Amino acid sequence: MGKSATIQARIDPVINAKAQEIFNALHISMSVAISLYLTQVALHKGLPFKVEIPNELTLQTLINSEDGKELHEVDSVKDLFKELEKCNMLSSLL
Repeated sequence: MGKSATIQARIDPVINAKAQEIFNALHISMSVAISLYLTQVALHKGLPFKVEIPNELTLQTLINSEDGKELHEVDSVKDLFKELEKCNMLSSLL
């Protein structure tokens, strides 16, 4: 099937630039990425991912993280796993 439809959309320039960086790393164009997305919408007969309104705790956590509040930082991934192992959190994640 030939491609003849044109789509125009207004996108936040920062989001556009970030997405373009990822597509460049994947060696695909914005057009191909949009086509892939729309193909998945058609195949799933809806959005190809879950869209939900977050509960209050999740919403507050997202707001806090965007504001740089209540963040925990480590120097490396290795340090992160050490901390998780100490807290026994790693076994519950697996």
